[in-house]
Amino acid sequence: MGEITTFESRIGRLECSPDELYDFATDIRNFEQFVPSGNRSTLEIGHDSCTVRVDMLGNVTIRISEKTRPEKVVYAGNAPQVNDFSVVLDIYKSEQGKAETKVMLQAELNPLLKMVASGAASQLLETVIVEMEKFTGWKDVR
Repeated sequence: MGEITTFESRIGRLECSPDELYDFATDIRNFEQFVPSGNRSTLEIGHDSCTVRVDMLGNVTIRISEKTRPEKVVYAGNAPQVNDFSVVLDIYKSEQGKAETKVMLQAELNPLLKMVASGAASQLLETVIVEMEKFTGWKDVR
């Protein structure tokens, strides 16, 4: 197989505290609002894991695999046609007491797949950070 490849986002500055981000991120049920309505019929969601059908990938399962309050949340994922992957949410505290975060996507990829996925992964991580910076419902946790 390939080696572990890590794609990293830029650091995003959020309108919440590190604890609010951690509380939100450690209950996967909070992410239901971000699943497009067309995919909600295939969504199975619980406190620590969820499964959703994704075009071209099949059923993708994501579960929380590690939590360190309030600095880090790690999600492990798998899909039938893809190697296992992980998403790491690093949480920092700014001088103003607000949360800052970086998102990393880690997967075992061969060199060709790494080259093909690089642009899409970078674009996905930028989209995630932009949406997190715009989001205001961090206190609305389950």
